[in-house]
Amino acid sequence: MNRIALVGASAGGLTTAEALRRGGFQGVITLVGDERHLPYDRPPLSKQILTGAWEPDRLALRGQADIDALDLDLRLGVRAAGLDSAAQALLLADGTQLPYDSLVVATGVRARRLSGTEGVAGVHTLRTLADALALKARLRAGRRLVVVGAGFLGAEVAAVARGLGVEVTLLEADPVPLAQAVGEPAGRFLSRLHRDQGVRVRTGIRVAGVLQSGGEVAGVALADGSVLPADDVLVAVGSVPNTEWLADSALTVGDGLVCDRYGAAAPGVYGVGDVACWHNPLFGTTMRVEHRTNAAEQALAVAHNLLTPQAQRPCAPVPYFWSDQYGTRVQAHGYLRGHDEALVLDSGVTQRRLLVLYRRADRLTGVLAVGKPPKVLRAWRALIASGVAWDTAVSGTAAA
Repeated sequence: MNRIALVGASAGGLTTAEALRRGGFQGVITLVGDERHLPYDRPPLSKQILTGAWEPDRLALRGQADIDALDLDLRLGVRAAGLDSAAQALLLADGTQLPYDSLVVATGVRARRLSGTEGVAGVHTLRTLADALALKARLRAGRRLVVVGAGFLGAEVAAVARGLGVEVTLLEADPVPLAQAVGEPAGRFLSRLHRDQGVRVRTGIRVAGVLQSGGEVAGVALADGSVLPADDVLVAVGSVPNTEWLADSALTVGDGLVCDRYGAAAPGVYGVGDVACWHNPLFGTTMRVEHRTNAAEQALAVAHNLLTPQAQRPCAPVPYFWSDQYGTRVQAHGYLRGHDEALVLDSGVTQRRLLVLYRRADRLTGVLAVGKPPKVLRAWRALIASGVAWDTAVSGTAAA
């Protein structure tokens, strides 16, 4: 194995490259990225970049000297266009063909869009630095922002916009925002947090389309016939895995690149980060996780498996995510989706305090907390990682 191609120059791809070098790999590592920037961190795009607390150059995951030390064949500003699995060749959009011995797919996801909004000034998605800077330039006191989709991304932008004096309306198709992701109790808690800050949260709402005038957004038309005036619209209705370039390959693509417990999609081909749909043996289920920490943890496991195929280890992390809203940090460990029960142990919106446990079948599979000390989260995370039974976890004997 002399040539490893990493497709995706973000956290997952870069961490894989670093782990390969630390593990002693001395061959050619090609890192391909469709943006011209060096690999940068994305979570601050919806927070520190929008508020102006950070300048864009602070996003860089590594400085130029650190990148140079990795001795990469760096291909930035060019996207992957196809894959010939039989010939073990990667095709780039500029016509270049790159042979490889092993391949890591870390192409991430892109934001879903509302049809008919292409080219309309003031309609935004938020996935890249360019997206964040375009939105930041328009968020000013007194302007009207409609956020379509009350997931964590939409909620974070709504919080930043309110802090800048923007009038914000947050639209959600489900009866309770975030219920599918974190359950109804946590969803109601976070909705109240936004309403207390002056955000108009509207649930059970269907969007019919975006109105425009002279190429500029003018408002959002709802399915009930009403119209919400808007100067800007953020579309935050989920994401799409970037797998189209794999359509003619021999790899299996579903909700992302389908991988096994070791992160392998085929012999010598692995998936890392948001694009990877893999079987996590710790939870006994297939998952695709769009969290920054997950990309890094998967990258470390995949690098190990590439370098030591005789002693592979499964990708079995306890997923972790955080969200900052109105100076309040929401944190969660585990796999919360598809839970059978969400048990509230502590709640106080005015005190910004919340603790929720999640059960799937007979196991504790997740915890979400607001306003809790780190040691509390660490204790619950340890229980999740150990596979503790639900009854044991909630009995009070397993954790304080």
